[in-house]
Amino acid sequence: MPSAVVVEHDPAWPARAEHLLRGVRSAFASLAGAEHFVYEHIGSTAVPGLAAKPIVDLQVRMPSLPDLAELADALAPTPFVPARGARRDSPGVYRDTPRPGDRADAALYEKRLFHAPAEAAILHVRRTDSPFAAFVVEFRDWLRHHPDQASRYEQIKRDLAEQHADAPDYDDYTRAKSAFLDEIQPLMRDWARNRTS
Repeated sequence: MPSAVVVEHDPAWPARAEHLLRGVRSAFASLAGAEHFVYEHIGSTAVPGLAAKPIVDLQVRMPSLPDLAELADALAPTPFVPARGARRDSPGVYRDTPRPGDRADAALYEKRLFHAPAEAAILHVRRTDSPFAAFVVEFRDWLRHHPDQASRYEQIKRDLAEQHADAPDYDDYTRAKSAFLDEIQPLMRDWARNRTS
């Protein structure tokens, strides 16, 4: 299977995400501050009807990030293990890239990344105050409420997946989606502000 293959939306993805999140929530229950953790299904598999790579993206937001080893120990009963980037600069493995206009404090973008290859799932662990953590949730919700833009995003992803079908990793595919994100970000942020005001 090509590394960046995009498939039709699977209605079972949300239930699979919820099942995996239950396991992560149970694993993290003994961590300090666990009552403040937020567990979320993010990414294209969280948008009804949207085609996606068949990999479920999950996010946990917590007030501060424990060491990778501590999280890995906590996750030992789950299928999640630490993820390593294919390259030293692989996007989104050890830190997120600030979006245009967001605060540039490097500490806010540090993260821990885990994956469960047998479950085709990725777990992003970010700080509660991470601007990027907020961005991915806003983007998910914006696509859910703008099916025309979701369809456009789907076509862009299909085109990029075809271009990068033989790539050894996801990195170029991931970077190539940035042009769409940069274009829609002002519209998305206006929508999010109006929605909460």
